[in-house]
Amino acid sequence: MKASEVLKRYAAGRRDFSGENLRGQSFKGKDLSGADFSEADIRGANFTKAKLTGANFSGAKAGLQRRWAIVLVISSWILAGISGFLSIIVAALTSLIFDSGNTESMIMGWVSLIILAILFVVILRKGLIAVAGAVAIAVAVAVAVAGAVAVAGAVAIAVAVAIAVAVAVAGAFAGAFAIAGAIAVAVAVAVVFTLFSAYIGWRAIKGDEREAWIRGVAIAFAATGGTSFRHADLTDANFTSATLKSTDLRQATLIRTCFHKTQKLDRVRPGITYIKDAQVRQLLITRKGQAQNFDRKNLRGVNLQVANLADASFIGADLSQASLQDTNLSRAKLVQTQLDYTDLTGATLTGACIEDWGITPETQLNGIQCEYVFMRLVDNLDPNPHRKPDDWNKNFEDGEFADFIAPMVQTLDLYHNQVDDPRLIAMAFQQLTETHPDAELDIISIEKRGKHRDKVLIRAETSPQANRSELHHDYFTTYNELQALSPAALQQLLAEKDGQVKMLTGLVEAAIKRPSISAHNYNNQGDTMSENSEIQVSAGGSVGAVGGGDVSNPGVMNLGEISGSVSNSLNQLPESPEPDKPGIKELLAQLQAAIEAESNLDEEDKAEALEQVKTLAEAGKNPQEKGNQKTAKRATTMLKGIIVGLPTAATLFEAWNKLQPLITKLFGL
Repeated sequence: MKASEVLKRYAAGRRDFSGENLRGQSFKGKDLSGADFSEADIRGANFTKAKLTGANFSGAKAGLQRRWAIVLVISSWILAGISGFLSIIVAALTSLIFDSGNTESMIMGWVSLIILAILFVVILRKGLIAVAGAVAIAVAVAVAVAGAVAVAGAVAIAVAVAIAVAVAVAGAFAGAFAIAGAIAVAVAVAVVFTLFSAYIGWRAIKGDEREAWIRGVAIAFAATGGTSFRHADLTDANFTSATLKSTDLRQATLIRTCFHKTQKLDRVRPGITYIKDAQVRQLLITRKGQAQNFDRKNLRGVNLQVANLADASFIGADLSQASLQDTNLSRAKLVQTQLDYTDLTGATLTGACIEDWGITPETQLNGIQCEYVFMRLVDNLDPNPHRKPDDWNKNFEDGEFADFIAPMVQTLDLYHNQVDDPRLIAMAFQQLTETHPDAELDIISIEKRGKHRDKVLIRAETSPQANRSELHHDYFTTYNELQALSPAALQQLLAEKDGQVKMLTGLVEAAIKRPSISAHNYNNQGDTMSENSEIQVSAGGSVGAVGGGDVSNPGVMNLGEISGSVSNSLNQLPESPEPDKPGIKELLAQLQAAIEAESNLDEEDKAEALEQVKTLAEAGKNPQEKGNQKTAKRATTMLKGIIVGLPTAATLFEAWNKLQPLITKLFGL
């Protein structure tokens, strides 16, 4: 198709280019959302900065045009010639070992052969990039050789007279053998050098990490003049069964882009996209990842619809914005897996371990097939997987899992595998609130996690429109930068921060010492706590500001004292004017009684739940005030987190389902 015809079709709003010859055409910067390029020849086409969301490239053929292929072939011949010339030089040097008439030349030949052998060994074991080390060795050898040559010269003079007659007699024969030997060695070295170079090239193309830079250079060279999608938006684009050899995908947006059965995907120029990972690349093509390990890999935006990922491990991996529709994740390890904006519609999760997984309200959970899940990763130290439902003889009914696991509020979960300095968390979070004021970040809990209780989870509420994926990334970028600071620089930076950072530092320190903390009085929107506020920690670890004291040494109350404190707060509320219509006081009293009577809760959880009832009672004095409404919202969130893990037949579970809508309604939530 001629360029003029392409432009006319584009101007007319037509988006059907299926089966067309578009070689060398330029679509740079064009909006081609939803366009159909199926089975089209797009070799050499330029889609740089084009908007191609939802475009169909199934069966398309990308790569080099014929004229560019010829140029690259000629260039490769020139490079091969240069390589051949170098191999001749190396062969000539090593053949000097047969120059018996010149001792210095013989020594130089042997040194060349030894250095060549050293280089070959280093390259085979460590890769070509490690030749720098071998070169250093060669330099040292060269210095030694210089001394050896000098000594050899002196020795040669000393014995010259002694061997003169012998040389004269055998000269003719030796010369003939020397020439033949030199030629044989030169040919052998040239052949070995050529075969060795071919082997290194083959190893690079096969994806050997030791030769990754050679592969990168080769692919970049081969992609010159090929199809370019650089900086293009390929969100939801479809490359099923397409051929993408010699294609530039650097800095392209690859969100939910389909590469199922794509050919030559290992020959594209990937830049920093997830395609650069050979294991991920193969998974995208085959969609077969059963029992494989993808721990801590960047899988953001991958399209794995209908993939078989049973028994696979995604511990600490980022699957945000990925498409996992109808994917088999049976028995998969989704521990600390980020799943913000991930589509799990129709996925199978039976037997999966979802300890601290990072789902959000934007995670699509519709139609999930799940009979049961495990809330903890089993090992020898903790054989209890915390199965849900708790009764091993019962399974989730259709649709129950999504209701069970759906996030209760708009939260940002910041999971820390190790906390060496709580100040770093406080500073990183403060920086996040200053950088993203519209996110309305408000910490609602700080919890100890992990089998050894050595990990910390910071959970913060955000505004509905906040991009939690971006917030998560920015927070840990700052956190890692702070970790890299020297102690002096960190101390200076800390001195510049306000009391808010000091207060949050105290909360984190308290969390490390206690099972869990509800930081419902930490509000980064201006409702700060005074520096002499005390953080009171109950037996369950909940925290509230109650007056002067030290946050790092919170007081502990037993369950009876907490229950009495809750009753005192309830007695301060007015009774409902209508006996048949319970008010806040009556509803909270019923909730308190249900919590205290629940046998499935341990004392820590009961104490935590009662603290939240007390918080609701305090807020209930003026339920329509905005600050109290926000406090009530956080308290009900914390209660949900405690109660949702109970068996569905538990008395408290049933009471909560009845009371919670009435309580939130009275607060205008």
